[in-house]
Amino acid sequence: MLTALDSFRTTLGEFASRFSMRAERPVGHTGRTQVLVTGAGGTIGRILTGALSDEYAVHGLDAKAGPGVQWARDMAKLRRAEGVFEGMDAVIDLAADASVSASWKSVRQNNIPATLNAFEAARKAGVRRVIFASSNHVVGMYERDEPYASVVAGAYDGLDPVALHRLGADVAIRPDGPYGVGKAFGEAAARYYAEMYGLSVICLRIGTVNAANRPTNTRQFATLLTHRDLVHLVRCCLAAPESVRFGVFYGVSANTWRFWDIDDARETIGYRPQDDAERWRS
Repeated sequence: MLTALDSFRTTLGEFASRFSMRAERPVGHTGRTQVLVTGAGGTIGRILTGALSDEYAVHGLDAKAGPGVQWARDMAKLRRAEGVFEGMDAVIDLAADASVSASWKSVRQNNIPATLNAFEAARKAGVRRVIFASSNHVVGMYERDEPYASVVAGAYDGLDPVALHRLGADVAIRPDGPYGVGKAFGEAAARYYAEMYGLSVICLRIGTVNAANRPTNTRQFATLLTHRDLVHLVRCCLAAPESVRFGVFYGVSANTWRFWDIDDARETIGYRPQDDAERWRS
């Protein structure tokens, strides 16, 4: 008959076995780093799951089933999603209502809990690093100020792009709507999880990524992040040394008229974008 002590020993042995397997698996059981992409069904998710598959074992999660999505889970519900994080080395967290005009209700009921759940599930599962898709809209109100207002309007007379003061990641946050507020919350939560639990988190204030992969309005000549540069940026985050415990970087291409500083991203994680939106200027 199984005694309480025997049962305890069995449970302890199972736990030790699982822990040992994880400790001996630095890059995933297939020999490749296991990467979970939440929000895999969106534009950025589709770009990344396709482009990263050559080097990483990429797994897709989204609220709805579709191409590149192995798990249909609502990230706003922790119990439904947390099991997927087990065995992952890194998480690229894109899950959110991605509309920049998202309502307070959507941000409160979807984006904020989905972000918190990603960090909590990653912490519980022992994930090595989370790459959080923040947004340039965390500092969107600066675009109401000069010279940035003129740049986004394409009114370049009297402006020198070389002399343009570029905003660093250390400027005061100035969200331009509920969506930006939700992303600012995500950055704060990321720092908390990094400092409280030792979870390595890199936040990317992503610029404009679109299906056309080129500027579709005047503002985007400053804010474009091409697919090629996006993939390069995320690869840099995945490969960054363990010493990078927390960071906030802008995700933008090497655009002549960009007004976000990417020098820190180059120095810290080796990000060197190749594209300039001016190539599409007619």
